[in-house]
Amino acid sequence: MLVVSLLLYREVGASWWMFVLLILAPDLSILGYLAGSRVGAVTYNVVHTYALPAVLFAAGFITEAGLMMGIALIWGAHIGVDRLLGFGLKYPAGFRPTHLQRVIDSN
Repeated sequence: MLVVSLLLYREVGASWWMFVLLILAPDLSILGYLAGSRVGAVTYNVVHTYALPAVLFAAGFITEAGLMMGIALIWGAHIGVDRLLGFGLKYPAGFRPTHLQRVIDSN
């Protein structure tokens, strides 16, 4: 997903400065943990699934809004990097355990 997002981002012609500025923006969802681990897990997971960036990209594509597509691709690239590094979706039990660790640990 990271590679696809980067290739599409180049094709969209969006600013690489915007990419650098926004690549870590989805991690602001960690602030949800200030309200507790359950709320934190939900906010983190909502922001770190591909559904919302996919909808944003589709809306940008339909309306020919390059900015929307660019933001969606930055978002997708961020999630791709997270998955590549082993950061998965969170459980309400806390920030550390993720769905990727459970899959890896079960083997």
